[in-house]
Amino acid sequence: MTPRFDLVGLVVSDMAAALEFYRRLGLDFPAGSDRQPHVEAALPGGLRIAFDTEETIRSFVQDWEPPQGAGRIGLAFHCGTPEGVDAAYAELTGAGYRSELKPFDAEWGQRYATVLDPDGNGVDLFAPLASAQ
Repeated sequence: MTPRFDLVGLVVSDMAAALEFYRRLGLDFPAGSDRQPHVEAALPGGLRIAFDTEETIRSFVQDWEPPQGAGRIGLAFHCGTPEGVDAAYAELTGAGYRSELKPFDAEWGQRYATVLDPDGNGVDLFAPLASAQ
């Protein structure tokens, strides 16, 4: 069998904080997930996203330490319209999440912004510009 890409996994320092952030972006998690060591959500198209606490990772990699510096993973959420990018950005930054890039019209034809999740991972918000649709 040829391997099939199935899941994106993130290691989080605080499960409840991570799930609160990603719920604001429309991901659905089962009730009670905030206190679990491993949580998954189905994504459109059949992919899944999973979250594991640092303690979970240390349970099988005893000397594991979180990486230092900027994240090495990028997640991107299609916001439908340029106004959707602005609204999602305003909602997240208004809730106290840190901005990395304020919304701007990118030369590649998208409205684009980046907000950092609770662990410092960049989460891109984008939509095609009206003239690029």
